[in-house]
Amino acid sequence: MITLLVGELLERDLTVVQLLTSGGVGYTLAIPLSTFESLPKAGETVRLHTHLVVKEDGWQLFGFGTTYERNVFMRLLNAKGFGPQLSLNMLSALSAERLVRAIRERDVATLMQVKGLGKKKAEQVVLDLADKVDDLQRGTSSIATTGGAGVDDAVRALQSLGYASAEAEAGIRAALDAGDGKDGTAALIRAALARIGSR
Repeated sequence: MITLLVGELLERDLTVVQLLTSGGVGYTLAIPLSTFESLPKAGETVRLHTHLVVKEDGWQLFGFGTTYERNVFMRLLNAKGFGPQLSLNMLSALSAERLVRAIRERDVATLMQVKGLGKKKAEQVVLDLADKVDDLQRGTSSIATTGGAGVDDAVRALQSLGYASAEAEAGIRAALDAGDGKDGTAALIRAALARIGSR
């Protein structure tokens, strides 16, 4: 099972990306809008968490900026009548956190904001998943798509120090933009803390 791909971003679209791994293998992945918004420029390295859907008429690979988004997507596939395209549309219309909260709180009105999701479908996903989303763990920021595993660790470390995810991401991004943190995760954390503290 393909669960993670790292490679050069060849092309990016609102719903599809193409990347080339270091082994010379190219992949086309369907993505939600939230992942598109966090992608680097073409030619840069991208890191995507993936899920492979195998159907009779072919295989389709889906990519996500965080493991949390991927896990929410996979959970949506367990709802009756929910295929990969509708599940992807849900993650494009609502953030993964808001989507899980709406399902948990049985907020049908919020779910109906998703294009193609009528009242019956919204009620169905609530019926099937309302009691089955509590185990989903919040993933780290989608900034991880550009920085590798060390960025995941750095964001988690800042969150453990009490910083909100948005603040942690901003600090990490500022440090990366300045070229800091090349000496490892610890250096990246220190650089991010310095930049957060200087604001």
